[in-house]
Amino acid sequence: MLDARSDPLIDASFKGFPHHSPALPLSQMGAQGWNVLSGDLPLPLAVIKREVLQHNLAWMQNFAATRGLGLAPHGKTSMSPQLFRRQLDAGAWGMTFATVTQARIGVAAGTQACLIANQVFADGDLAALETLKRSHPGLRVIFLVDSLAQLDLIDDWHQRHPGALACEVLLEVGVPGGRTGCRTLVQAMRLAERLHHSVAVSLVGIECYEGLAATGQSAQDVPYASQLMGLVQAVAQACDDQNLFDANEVLLTAGGSAIFDLVVPALKLRLRRPVTGLLRSGCYITHDQGSYQRMMSAVAERTGCGAGLEAALEVWALVQSCPEPGLAILAVGKRDISYDWALPTPLWVCPRGTRTLQAAANDWRISQLNDQHAYLQGSGPEHAALQVGDRVCLGISHPCTTFDKWRWIPLVDAQYTVVDAVATYF
Repeated sequence: MLDARSDPLIDASFKGFPHHSPALPLSQMGAQGWNVLSGDLPLPLAVIKREVLQHNLAWMQNFAATRGLGLAPHGKTSMSPQLFRRQLDAGAWGMTFATVTQARIGVAAGTQACLIANQVFADGDLAALETLKRSHPGLRVIFLVDSLAQLDLIDDWHQRHPGALACEVLLEVGVPGGRTGCRTLVQAMRLAERLHHSVAVSLVGIECYEGLAATGQSAQDVPYASQLMGLVQAVAQACDDQNLFDANEVLLTAGGSAIFDLVVPALKLRLRRPVTGLLRSGCYITHDQGSYQRMMSAVAERTGCGAGLEAALEVWALVQSCPEPGLAILAVGKRDISYDWALPTPLWVCPRGTRTLQAAANDWRISQLNDQHAYLQGSGPEHAALQVGDRVCLGISHPCTTFDKWRWIPLVDAQYTVVDAVATYF
């Protein structure tokens, strides 16, 4: 039976929903016959191409499985229960989240194994995890620890709550100048010993995140990843040698969406007890036309995997003004599309009154975004032919910060007919 989160009611208070349509359950969106190019939905509008989405789900699951690894996709990319379900149904081991709040949404969507790839220590968060685990028998929620100070807070909470379940944790390894994580073997082993002797936690594995310093250039990325994963292996081996793991199965996990191929060998380390390696890529589900496309090119070159992932997420917008030669203003902006890594890329134009797609000219570029406006510049005849009312399709760089701007996103087929939809909970 569908609940309110898996099948919410969508109405005209959600941008992109037809102004004069009655409210509809999300599950009925594909039955309306709406077509984006026919003007059935107001723009701007983010859409996901269904066939490409299905390709990416299968491709990434196969990439992990053929290398003997599990996949725990990072749910913070989409925060969509409908997409979580598709990832789990495709064979994911579980889901990854950044916060306890996100994990609760994932559990409500049916996730039975959650990695929280972040430090948890606040009283409210620990209490919420306790409640979550007790109300969902068999649920695994595993989070990161990287300092004695964090462990002290967890121990203190546990002492104040007799009978609380022990928390499963991963020791996080990091890099100098980076984000969280132990920087040295000595620091990591001091923490591992304390984790092992704590009654508040059970040490079940080692974790790192390698994507922060990825460049897309193998000459830099290969030695960087090798050094980080070497430390992960050293910590895991030392913990195994000293019998510090508190589980029969050791989890080793890494793998963002940029250089996930480079962490694979280290996640298959042989220890005295079984090892489960987990990749945590999240952006693969829709990929992009910018930063991750460039990263995927390097992955394909290193692995010989072919084209690999494809871009499934687009944002459509209207030309609202052509105020001067070489400049068209689109009715889309920072409220609608990502801009943190790079500005959007013009992909297609569909002239007003038609359903004909024309490729954007090579010299078209978005030079600036305001809250609700995009500056589309170009110098050729194609740009001069743009008129108010034409539709322009934009590609993105970094799907995470496009997803969080939409409360619902339609899935479309190759003709841009709406065939399904997803909701988001940021």
